[in-house]
Amino acid sequence: MIEKMQRDQAKSDRNRTILIVVASIVVGLAIIAYPAIKLIQDSRTKGQAISDFGVSASAASCDTPTDDKAGGTQDHKPDGTKIMYNESPPSSGPHYNTWAPFGKKFYTLADRPAISNLVHNLEHGYTILWYKDTLPKDQIDQIEQISKGKLPDTSLGKFIAAPFKADEGKPWPDGKNVAFAHWSGNKAGTTEALAHRQFCGSVSGEALKTFIDKYPAMDAQEPNGG
Repeated sequence: MIEKMQRDQAKSDRNRTILIVVASIVVGLAIIAYPAIKLIQDSRTKGQAISDFGVSASAASCDTPTDDKAGGTQDHKPDGTKIMYNESPPSSGPHYNTWAPFGKKFYTLADRPAISNLVHNLEHGYTILWYKDTLPKDQIDQIEQISKGKLPDTSLGKFIAAPFKADEGKPWPDGKNVAFAHWSGNKAGTTEALAHRQFCGSVSGEALKTFIDKYPAMDAQEPNGG
């Protein structure tokens, strides 16, 4: 009986060892495979037009873009200064001396610069996609895909997607979760500049493309900056 118990224990130990080894191999393969799969997905995304992501423009419940009176050109404030904006989210106005990094196109609340850094980017021709920080993860994932996709040539690559919190400005229109923003240059022969915002209920790369084509990067206060 003792020998049988020893044999059973030895068999149990072998089975447990095999399970541990198999589990370790599976976990190891998963750790190795995830970055590779992510790299492949990102590579495919970079080749896709942004209009391929999200819902169609007609299904996004977008408002007509605004033509707000713009202000704040070269009105640079020291970083950290409290700046209040008339529009929510802002599409022009005073801003910090420092702009957000030109190479980064997608932010979460964990790494987003201050709003006034991002407004500086608008001065240089950027389009910003502001999204409510309360959006479901699947829609935020779509926005991240858009930021990695093929932007319209009219954007010159000047695009940023960033979250916006409810306590950072006036309430958005009911049912709107995404807003595009662009700061146009002065109208020909005038000193009048306009700032544009378009609110949408859902994420739509097609609607974003239309907005960028209507307000291209070269239509800006300082289009050659950045």
